[in-house]
Amino acid sequence: MKNNCLSNLRHSLLFLLVWITIVLFNQGLNAQDLTNSKFGKGLRVTAKDSSFALKFSFRFQTLYQGELNLDSNDWSDRMIIRRSRLKFDGWAYHPSLTYKVELGLSSSDHSGGDIIETGNTARIILDAVAKWQATKSLSIWFGQTKLPGNRERVISSQSLQFVDRSLLNSRLNIDRDIGLQVHHVSTIGSGMILKKAVSISMGEGRDIITRNSGGYDFTYRLELLPFGEFDSKGDYFGSDLKREPKPKLSLGATLDVNNNAARQRGQLGDYVRDDNDVQYLNDLKTLFVDAMFKYNGFSLMGEYGSKRGSEKVFATMNDGSTLKYVTGDAISLQTGYLFNNNIELALRYTSLKPDDLTFSGMRQEKQYTLGFSKYFVEHSLKIQSDLSLTDIANRSNVLMYRLQLEVAL
Repeated sequence: MKNNCLSNLRHSLLFLLVWITIVLFNQGLNAQDLTNSKFGKGLRVTAKDSSFALKFSFRFQTLYQGELNLDSNDWSDRMIIRRSRLKFDGWAYHPSLTYKVELGLSSSDHSGGDIIETGNTARIILDAVAKWQATKSLSIWFGQTKLPGNRERVISSQSLQFVDRSLLNSRLNIDRDIGLQVHHVSTIGSGMILKKAVSISMGEGRDIITRNSGGYDFTYRLELLPFGEFDSKGDYFGSDLKREPKPKLSLGATLDVNNNAARQRGQLGDYVRDDNDVQYLNDLKTLFVDAMFKYNGFSLMGEYGSKRGSEKVFATMNDGSTLKYVTGDAISLQTGYLFNNNIELALRYTSLKPDDLTFSGMRQEKQYTLGFSKYFVEHSLKIQSDLSLTDIANRSNVLMYRLQLEVAL
């Protein structure tokens, strides 16, 4: 009898616990705040007094990468969080004054901060820039963000046609810097668009806190859109996701002059100094010429890059190794077609050639890439994979396979 009472009590308590859990769960559901935002568009907030607006978004990339050495048949692989980002943008005080803040959370996002120039801390801040739309055609930017460099670099890493950018970009791009930019857009004739940008920056990249080691960096960019604007700024994302009903073309050119550059690639790379703390400086001039074409699911992008140094110098370390400026030429061509089921096949060819085998830190390489992408919510939710053959001078050829998931809220 006693055991039955205890059993009934246990069942009663269990029922009561389940009932309380269900009630609390339902109350939690009813208490949720609903938003009109859609997947991939972030969360938006506007002040009641219209003094500011904020959009918050988050994204990450999960990457698997495997490589096969074609001479030794050695296989190596890894699986990492390639990128993980928090992004805030909106306007403050007046809609003409906008801002953008982007923070990098993954190790590859903020690595490279173990130097005195960044205070020996992680480089978490990617972008922190304010933009004033002075007139309908003129805007002024102040802060840290991407320079108006080669098209592939300015395209967000979220919006690429392949798993990652090309070798041209990884060796020659001028990346982010802190300074002042001026952008201007004008219309020529009945529909031709001309875009101009000029910037002056510190020349040593992002998140630097020490005094400038070298000189300043000056960047100039021109873009011509002979057939007018792309749909949804399609000249700055990979693949023709909008299926342009009419042919659209953008032609661009950038000249960057980094006076007394202290780092191997200007804004990127190691500081070129030896073990005796002797700092080397070199004037670096970088030229980019690029184009983007899209029409009815077909896309074509091409880039040429060239970087030169005014001096033939490099730093020699105590162990005999050297630190060299990365100078030379590169070409990248990529094309793709987006089928009606939002599956895309793409091809890319990249070639790198150093300008001086003794003084350049660039290797001679060629890479051939076949890409496959499935877009669920455009670039906000997609699976991408690619297979690359890399032909490296005086080294073993490498076959690389990559698979990546992109999720952007």
